[in-house]
Amino acid sequence: MSDARRYFQLPSPFAMKRGGALHGAHVAYETWGTLNAARDNAVLILTGLSPSAHAASNAEDPSPGWWEGMLGPDKAIDTTRWFVICMNSLGSDKGSTCPASIDPATGEPYRLNFPDLSLEDVAHAAHALVAHLGIDKLGCLIGCSMGGMSALAYMVLHPGSVRTHISVDTAPQAQPFAIAIRSLQREAIRLDPQWNEGLYDDSRYPDIGMSIARKLGVITYRSAMEWNGRFARIRLDPEQREDQPFGFEFQVESYLEGHARRFVRTFDPNSYLYLSRASDWFDISEYGDGHVMEGLKRIHIEHALVIGVSTDILFPLEQQEQIAEGLEAAGANVEFVALDSPQGHDAFLVDIENYSRAIGGFLQRL
Repeated sequence: MSDARRYFQLPSPFAMKRGGALHGAHVAYETWGTLNAARDNAVLILTGLSPSAHAASNAEDPSPGWWEGMLGPDKAIDTTRWFVICMNSLGSDKGSTCPASIDPATGEPYRLNFPDLSLEDVAHAAHALVAHLGIDKLGCLIGCSMGGMSALAYMVLHPGSVRTHISVDTAPQAQPFAIAIRSLQREAIRLDPQWNEGLYDDSRYPDIGMSIARKLGVITYRSAMEWNGRFARIRLDPEQREDQPFGFEFQVESYLEGHARRFVRTFDPNSYLYLSRASDWFDISEYGDGHVMEGLKRIHIEHALVIGVSTDILFPLEQQEQIAEGLEAAGANVEFVALDSPQGHDAFLVDIENYSRAIGGFLQRL
């Protein structure tokens, strides 16, 4: 199986915002296109909670990436013009140092001995990677979902390091609904007896907890309109139903089960817990004396595109408007795009046509 990932060794020790440090840590990343002589055509993509650095196919790994329709030659993020970097978040098990990694101090996996993770740590790791690649100022920083929060942290912590920004379906701070959902996801994992205080292995693995957590996530990633349109109240054929009390009867239940089954063993449960909690903790108002708008005003860039979806219940449209207003108040030329995609929060992964029009148009005008 081909693998295009590269690995950047972080400074060691790598101090963490909430205390502790990592020794010998690294982050995984992939690149597309060519850095020009002026080194001013770099685009950095920061991802949501679960995606890898493989945003699109490339020569080393021709398999489709999670943003395949968006990134490539003559696509919205045009790799004939831009040098694109996608980094796997620190704390994610898709190649970066995470709770499943070996702690050099013990020779055993970190598990719950991994230091508390913040999205500021993700941002600092990303900035160190960009500097390592010889880039003083990003042409554009793109943040999707959780990665959008990491991007805000990047810009506020490293002023002058970003020229333009594309904010995709994110938030300046987690709202109570999002915190509540993620709290339930973490609880489902922690209450699975196989989680065993983080001491699971392949033979004793919290499959049930991870399955419930994923189902909760998928429910919030889409909109009620999407669920109604795809499944309505259609029941499974009798032979497809579970022969047990309260078993699956509706197609939507079967869909969620299949979706969860495909995910459960592809993401480390402890990494899920750490990144989920980091998302809850992030709050741009920490940099604005307790005020979101004041925190956003500390970000100084030239241009920004802020995209939101009216059907997103996890990162609602008013939070995108807040980001746009804050960046504009800080002096940026801001374009705000509100889409009516029925897919909810997941629209940026599904409604490629409308997102491409917005993102491609913005990048072409730079």
